[in-house]
Amino acid sequence: MLDQTDKKILTILEKNARISMKELANKVTLTPPAVKERVLKLEEAGVIQGYQTLLSLEALNRPVTAFILFETHNCQALYDLAIQHPDVVECHRLAGQFSYLIKISTQSMITLEEFIDQAIQYGKSSTHMIFSSTMKPIFPIKE
Repeated sequence: MLDQTDKKILTILEKNARISMKELANKVTLTPPAVKERVLKLEEAGVIQGYQTLLSLEALNRPVTAFILFETHNCQALYDLAIQHPDVVECHRLAGQFSYLIKISTQSMITLEEFIDQAIQYGKSSTHMIFSSTMKPIFPIKE
């Protein structure tokens, strides 16, 4: 079970996974060895599964981002297309009316349309453009 200190550590690491143990310890009012031990326990328990770099899709010339819902009759073929396509960022298998939710980030409306044209042979799609996004921590710090 996570206590408030663990939750605060996770929130801080979500915002900056490169923070030093000393700085993290200062923020949660623990010693660096104590905070390092907590982080290791969170890693060993599988709560922290890894650390990653957040890339700017705009800076990578991929300013058009959309979610596409697919009601497909050939799940495996759509999945194969999605995982091989360089513009697909995420691919989620769903229960319900739609089989997949695909997040795509691409160079233009033209390249988005090209992906949809490739995928449409596997079923119906519903495209939802992203105007902006906000990420929030799972355990927000109350100050």
